[in-house]
Amino acid sequence: MMRLHMGTLGMAVVLVLSGCAISGGGHPPPPKPRQDAAPRHAPDLIQRLKRLPDPVVRDEPLSKRGNGPVYTVWGKSYRVMDSAEGFWQEGTASWYGTKFHGRETSSGEKFDVYKLTAAHKHLPLPTYIRVTNLANNKQTIVKVNDRGPFAGDRIIDLSYAAAVKLGFHEQGTSRVRIEVVSPESLTPLQQAETFMVQAGAFSEFERADRSHRELQELTGFRGVVVKIPTDGFYRVRLGPVTKEQIPRLQALLQAADYGKPKIIPRP
Repeated sequence: MMRLHMGTLGMAVVLVLSGCAISGGGHPPPPKPRQDAAPRHAPDLIQRLKRLPDPVVRDEPLSKRGNGPVYTVWGKSYRVMDSAEGFWQEGTASWYGTKFHGRETSSGEKFDVYKLTAAHKHLPLPTYIRVTNLANNKQTIVKVNDRGPFAGDRIIDLSYAAAVKLGFHEQGTSRVRIEVVSPESLTPLQQAETFMVQAGAFSEFERADRSHRELQELTGFRGVVVKIPTDGFYRVRLGPVTKEQIPRLQALLQAADYGKPKIIPRP
């Protein structure tokens, strides 16, 4: 049975949905709940998605679209919560993929199957949440920027990338716990302005992957391999790191003959 704690949602007022991209980032009604399509798997895609860093949790203003206070989908009304503070929920998560890639979400942002985002029926847009896969205890943080899911008893729809990080992209659904996070609820390191440090660029994924594993062991920082579509190169990046940690990491990389690394602000 789903457990839910989100305070008082208030009395429902029937409004016609406006500003929510049900025809874009939302979900048109299928006759039965069914799984969206995954991207075509390049040999290194899944491994790269598994290593995606969590998005930076920020205090952001409410989006002008998708925040109700009440909206109606397929004849059913949903109220948007006044506050997400202290919210947690357990239930079934699903994921959505290429069918909606590039379309507008309910908040107006474009849905990107390779970013860590999610859709929820009641949370204010945007809200950052920590999602835990209760089957394997894997976690990730995602940004809620869309409305849904409206099929079955699912409580949240995650991007394909988030499903990969949580380890259920092949099953389609999993039981999860979601908890709202804010900058104030994170550790000082998580709150600090952070950067990624680029240590090299390679034309072959195998060389980049080998380098990033070696650098993780050498420096103690988590690494990720990022492919830039414009030139096809695989960048090896370490982080996130704080401004105070950058000089030490630069010195380690230069001592290992990686040259002067490039500092990249996190989005």
